[in-house]
Amino acid sequence: MYSVNTPLQVYEPFRAGLPPLRKYWRSLWARRTFISEYSRSELREQHFDSIFGQLWLVLNPLMLSAVYFLLIVIIGGSGGSIRYGHLTASLFLFYLVSNSLSGGVKSVTAGQRLILNTAFPRMMLPISATVIAFFKFIPTLLVFMIMRTLLSLPFGWEMLWSIPIILIALIFSLGVAILISTVNVYFRDIASFLPYLTRTFLYLSPILYEASALKPEFRVFQYFNPLFSILESWSLSIVHAQTPQLSSMLTALAWALGVLLVGTYFFLSREREFAVRL
Repeated sequence: MYSVNTPLQVYEPFRAGLPPLRKYWRSLWARRTFISEYSRSELREQHFDSIFGQLWLVLNPLMLSAVYFLLIVIIGGSGGSIRYGHLTASLFLFYLVSNSLSGGVKSVTAGQRLILNTAFPRMMLPISATVIAFFKFIPTLLVFMIMRTLLSLPFGWEMLWSIPIILIALIFSLGVAILISTVNVYFRDIASFLPYLTRTFLYLSPILYEASALKPEFRVFQYFNPLFSILESWSLSIVHAQTPQLSSMLTALAWALGVLLVGTYFFLSREREFAVRL
């Protein structure tokens, strides 16, 4: 039997809408240490702390680039160190986005117990997926710097443009991780469809070919592929040691910020329903 002083709990129907944003961001920032430790624990579970675990992160895209390079040389009849450097560097950055997608898609559904038993900003989960993808990207970047030296690719101050390009790629990766983690709560089959989606972006993006090789009439497709401008600018800076085009950089930034804003709004407006859907 309840006493008079027992607090009354009222359960109201879910209504889509944003939470108090200032309070939400403060709460998220206060848990930045937890995000770091949670990401590290996930990496340890994936054997990232072992030599063979880190070695596979590098060998996987390296072997894939080697296979594609052989196909390009045999079928296309063209090759060279620049072509192989472009192929490898582009695959490394593509894997940053791809790993964010594959990790983010199940970040909310896999954290079901945590969500049901603990009060915290749910956005921490897809953020952790992007942090994990970035940690996996760092060894591949170090290996490529050694590779480009062995391939005698040109060096220059223009390579520093790769830093803001990585930041843009991280913003885009975070946006797609947040967006797809929300979609997966409602449509669980999206995780099965994801490999086909990433493979499609792999073939449509300037990875197996360089953007400069495209005919002018096909350049319009860069505005419909969010990865096109990112990878084009990345190849120019890190492979050719050239300054990326300002238009490509602005297009890449616009795509990254747009996806992040849309994904964040969609996530925050539906976050209070996650516990019911899970």
